[in-house]
Amino acid sequence: MSTEKTALNWIGANEPVLTGLSDTIWSYAEPSLREWRSASATADLLRSYGFAIEWGTAGFPAAFVATRGGRGPVLGFNVEYDALPGLSQRAGVPYHDPIGYAGDPLYGPAYGPGHGCGHNALAAASAMAAPADAAATALGDRATVRVFASTGEEQLVGKAYAVRDGAYDGLDAFLDWHPAPVTATGWDVTSALISGTFTFLGSAGHGSDPLGTRSGLDGALLLTTMIEHLRAANVSPSGRVSYTLSGGGAPNVTPDVQTVWVYVREATHERARTLYDKVVECAGAAATAGRTRLEHRLVTAIRQGLGNRAGAELLHHTMSELGPARFADSDHEFALRLQAAIGRPRIGLATGIAPLTPPPETDLGGPSSDTSEVGWQAPHLSLVSPVVPLGVPLHSWAATASTGTNIAHQGLLAAARYLAATAVALVEQPETLAAIRDEFDAREPWHSLLPADATPPRYPPPPEFLKETGQEFTLPALPFPVSTEPLGKI
Repeated sequence: MSTEKTALNWIGANEPVLTGLSDTIWSYAEPSLREWRSASATADLLRSYGFAIEWGTAGFPAAFVATRGGRGPVLGFNVEYDALPGLSQRAGVPYHDPIGYAGDPLYGPAYGPGHGCGHNALAAASAMAAPADAAATALGDRATVRVFASTGEEQLVGKAYAVRDGAYDGLDAFLDWHPAPVTATGWDVTSALISGTFTFLGSAGHGSDPLGTRSGLDGALLLTTMIEHLRAANVSPSGRVSYTLSGGGAPNVTPDVQTVWVYVREATHERARTLYDKVVECAGAAATAGRTRLEHRLVTAIRQGLGNRAGAELLHHTMSELGPARFADSDHEFALRLQAAIGRPRIGLATGIAPLTPPPETDLGGPSSDTSEVGWQAPHLSLVSPVVPLGVPLHSWAATASTGTNIAHQGLLAAARYLAATAVALVEQPETLAAIRDEFDAREPWHSLLPADATPPRYPPPPEFLKETGQEFTLPALPFPVSTEPLGKI
C-alpha cells in the first residue's frame, strides 16, 4: 500500500474522532486568547497519537507545539481554535437563533461568541492530518511533523509574537487551510495589518452639568469621525480601516475613559504603516480637540502574505486527484433554506474544485491572517475547503449555524485528506519540495514589525488549566489606564 493511501485510510478510519473534535470545539466557542478547553482537547488528542506537547508558545498559555519524529524534512501544520464575539447561533438552524448572550441585558445586550469563521473545523482537520501523515511517514521515519496550535488568530496576535520569538524557525514547509464556501487553492496573498488601541482619558462629572468636564467619549468620537473623513483621499482601494468603541458607563456620568480599537489593512506592510500613522495623527488631534489625554498601544503588526506558486500547483493537483467534499442531500436542503433566510441566491453548496488561478493584477484588498508571518519563515501552502453554503459570509451567525453541522464535517474531512496527501508528497518528492523552497528563498529579507519590547495581550488562565498543562503564569504588566485629569464643576 502506498504511503499516501496509508494516510488517507487512517483519516477514514478516524473520521468520528476528527468530526468529534470539531463539534467539541464548536460547543466551547471560546474567544481569542481564552481557548482553554479547546486547547486541552486538541492537545489530548495529539498526545494520544504519540505527539510530545510543549505548552506556552511565546508566553501564550493556550498555545502549544506538538512534535512527532526527529528526522527528515520538518513539516508544520496550523491549528487555530478561537471563536468570534457576537456570533452565537444554534447549529443547523436556518434563522438567527442565538444560544448565548453577553454584556448588560438591559442597557448593553450582546450575543455570545460563536464559530462564525469555522476555526473548530480548521483545528480538527489540521490536528488529524498531522497524525495521519506521521502514521504514514513513520513507516520509514522520514519526516518530523509539528503541529502549531495558535491562540488569538482572530486578533492576529498569536503567530505575530510567536514568529518574532522564533517558535517557527527550522520549518521546511507550513501546511494550512481555512474554512470557506468553496474548494480552492492558489498563490494569492493576504493583506498586511496593524492593530492598535487609542484610549482617551477625561474627567467624570454629572451628566446634567457637563461644563468643565472632559469627555473621553468626545475624544473617541472625534477620532472615528476623522477616520471616516480619511477614506475619501487617504485610503487606497486595497486599504481598510475598521474599528470598535468600548468604555460603557451611564448617560448621567461623563465618561472619563473610552477606547477605540483600530485595524488598518493594506496591500503591503509599508503602506499599512503609512495609513496607520495617519490614524495615529488623527488620534492626537482628537485628544487635543477634546481636551483629553491619549494613551496609544500597538497591539499587533503583520506583513502581507507570501504566495507560493509551486506549492499551490502541488495542492491543486492533489485536490483534483482526491476530489471535492461529499455532501448529503440534507446538507443541500439546509443550504437552500439558509440562503433564503439571509437573502442570498438559493444555489446550495459548492460541489467542485475551483480552477487554479493566479493572483489578480490589481490588489483590491481583502482578509488578513497572522499565518502570513509564518509564510515569511517557511513556504506556506494553503487551501480552502467548504464548511458553509455558497454566499454565506464568514464572521456571521449564518456561518456559525453551518460550522456545527455535517457540512463542516465533510469540508474538514476533505481538507484533512488534502493536507495529509500533500505532506506525503513533500516527503516522497524531494525535488518538489526543493522547487517550493527555491521559490520561497527568493523573498526579500524579513524582520518582525513588532518592537522587541512589545508585550502581547494575554488573559490569566483558570487555575485548573495551569495545573493540567503544567504551566506557571504571571499577568504581564499592562496597567489599566487611569484618568488623572482635572474634574469639572461640582
